Amino acid sequence: MTNYKIIFLDIDGTILQEDHTIEQSTKEAIKQLQAQELEVFLATGRPLHEVYDIAKELNVHSFIGYNGAYAVYKDKVILNEPMPSETIEHYLQVAKKHQHEMVLYTKDKNTFTSMDTPAVKQFIEYFDLKENKLYTNDNKDEILGITVMNVKEDEPLLYDIPEENIYFSQVNVKGLEHSYDVIRENVNKGRAIKTVLDLLQFPQKSAIAFGDGMNDKQMLQYVGESFAMGNGHPDLFQYAKHRTTSVTDSGIFNGLKSLGLVK
Repeated sequence: MTNYKIIFLDIDGTILQEDHTIEQSTKEAIKQLQAQELEVFLATGRPLHEVYDIAKELNVHSFIGYNGAYAVYKDKVILNEPMPSETIEHYLQVAKKHQHEMVLYTKDKNTFTSMDTPAVKQFIEYFDLKENKLYTNDNKDEILGITVMNVKEDEPLLYDIPEENIYFSQVNVKGLEHSYDVIRENVNKGRAIKTVLDLLQFPQKSAIAFGDGMNDKQMLQYVGESFAMGNGHPDLFQYAKHRTTSVTDSGIFNGLKSLGLVK
């Protein structure tokens, strides 16, 4: 019987390849974990309404979404942390002034500041987003996460709010380097994992995580065994205990094999 009880898997660049397919070895690895009764969570920056097809393919029913702002364990909501409406208003003003675009995620929709700019169209196409509409102030109290698009490397500083501990995580996708997830230091994948482990009464050392982007930093720091994908952001490797192969080279399977969890 394994001492590991739970695993948290990022989606884009960790489970999903660039062509939006999942390697057979990844599916097999998850199936073997489930046969050993490990809890499997998808832990993503994506809104949860955009991951259910992936979850169905993998037979997964528990989630951390919106970079840690919302979590579901077997269809029960266990975490819900919307962003402050004052922060939303500030971001909208800065984005408008500097010709940036944003997608502001609610639990049901992806609300965009524009639907027809090249940056937005590229973002929607890559992530195959379906539940899209224009943002209105009616949504301002429901925003669980934000991605800012059409942003130059030095421009995230424009959004700084001194009293709030927020940083920008570059989207780790080729061609979408102009896009940044907004990460709250007190609301992130690592904090969400703590909520899950406390609920299930699992120790940290029993948890495993795989990720590839800087929005996975706290997640990889918090768990007992952490793996950065070979295709991961170069700055991420220092936060993981292990570096596995890439998403296109059985990264999840090989990492789990090194722990003796798959064959």
